[in-house]
Amino acid sequence: MSNETSATTARRGQAPRGERIADWADGRLGIYSLAKSNMRKIFPDHWSFMLGEICLYSFIIIILTGVYLTLFFHPSMAEVVYHGSYVPMHGIRMTQAFESTLNISFDVRGGLLIRQIHHWAALIFLAGMMVHMMRVFFTGAFRKPREVNWLFGFLLLVLGMFTGFTGYSLPDDLLSGTGVRFIEGVILAMPLIGSYLQMFIFGGEFPGHDIIPRFFTVHVLLLPGIMLGLLVAHLILVFYHKHTQFPGAGKTNKNVVGMPLLPVYMAKAGGFFFLVFGVISVIAAIASINPVWAIGPYRPDQVSTGAQPDWYMGFAEGLVRVMPGWEWDFWGHTINFGVLIPILIFPLVLVAIAVYPFIESWVRGDKREHHILDRPRNAPTRTGFGVAWLVAYFVMLIGGGNDLWATHFHLSINSITWFVRIAFFVGPVLAFIATKRICLGLQRRDKDKVLHGRESGIIKRLPHGEFIEVHEPLTQEQLHVLTQHEQPAPLELEPEVDENGVERKATRSQKLRAKLSKAYYGEDNVIPKPTVEEYKEISSGHGHH
Repeated sequence: MSNETSATTARRGQAPRGERIADWADGRLGIYSLAKSNMRKIFPDHWSFMLGEICLYSFIIIILTGVYLTLFFHPSMAEVVYHGSYVPMHGIRMTQAFESTLNISFDVRGGLLIRQIHHWAALIFLAGMMVHMMRVFFTGAFRKPREVNWLFGFLLLVLGMFTGFTGYSLPDDLLSGTGVRFIEGVILAMPLIGSYLQMFIFGGEFPGHDIIPRFFTVHVLLLPGIMLGLLVAHLILVFYHKHTQFPGAGKTNKNVVGMPLLPVYMAKAGGFFFLVFGVISVIAAIASINPVWAIGPYRPDQVSTGAQPDWYMGFAEGLVRVMPGWEWDFWGHTINFGVLIPILIFPLVLVAIAVYPFIESWVRGDKREHHILDRPRNAPTRTGFGVAWLVAYFVMLIGGGNDLWATHFHLSINSITWFVRIAFFVGPVLAFIATKRICLGLQRRDKDKVLHGRESGIIKRLPHGEFIEVHEPLTQEQLHVLTQHEQPAPLELEPEVDENGVERKATRSQKLRAKLSKAYYGEDNVIPKPTVEEYKEISSGHGHH
């Protein structure tokens, strides 16, 4: 009995097994100290931050469903005769890639649903990425110290586009084959290297026998691996930097107001993940996408009617469709400007988006850290650029589907093409001007609210018969939100002559920087905030009725 009692006492003195395991892991991996410093990290509570979560959760869904589909897909261009479950396709020659896609759709348990979830999640991932980046752009969340994180997000968007393209090309159906043929034409349009590059990628004359296996490797291994690394780096920087937050009471560049990561934020994030998964599953269950059995296998001598890429490639498709078919014969070589110019414009637009944070920082000359977000109305030039880019994108999206617009609305395809050509240059300019005017109007409204209060809608008659509307004074928190933003003065060129009488000549870079700074922060681009003296003068008198 004494031995049993001593053993029981020894067991009672030991920590629980889970705690011992945790101590063992902490002694070797430092998990406790890492968790202690990060698990209570504060995150702001604002609906717009869910946009990034939608991107993350849809990416996880893509990985999970992609692993399942990989188990049953055969990335081979070897030809077979189909005798599977889909009777209308019996006796038709097709590649093993297309045959395995039909088998996934009709024979694998849950295969069609997983296929559709995978495809819809990819579309939502890229849509979420674009909207998330627009939120970051319009609010200035890309400023120091987050320029590198902006580049990570930009690369995730671009790589997601190419991952999507290689993904919907794998079934080797007539629609995806037409898209691959389109890409081959783009490659061949490159001067000097085009034909060599085409032979290297396709392994011979189009369509060759290697493109589907190569796309499969790129789609399931190379691009997802790079994207996963970028995503981890992106999240690490989000944790490392203080989280951005919208202006409000108690919010400064030196703190973060919100909820701790554990347990509140993680509970909400977990619930939101299952909500996103559920919504995508419902969409996939009720909305058919990429029904390859209705399109048929790819044949080089056929083109499917109404062939359209996924929406995120519509900009590039539209550029090629609306570009005139200009050609130039040079030393026995034909240069196809109808394809070459669009494939040069597309990456230039992407590069402009990537480097914009560095351009704005250079123009402003501001090297400080920024953790409080801008209200878009208080940065009218930046907001105008963002809206102009969106207009250009959606105009070219119309160009990428000009045949469908023509058939559905009974319009001339030539008229649509000319409209897109003109609107691509005129639309962004008009959008930029209109957006700036709207932002300045909103700034004037904010200034009026600060000085005179909020319109209550209550009409009051004074003793002498005058009717006035009663204005309610704003709270201190509301006043802070409307007046906390900075209004930097535009950079000025140094005097042409210094204090010693020596002539000083400004460089072209300095002159350009001064002009751009004036365009950003000059008198025509900002409504001066009300001063304390103006506010006191009106509030102490009869400014508030």
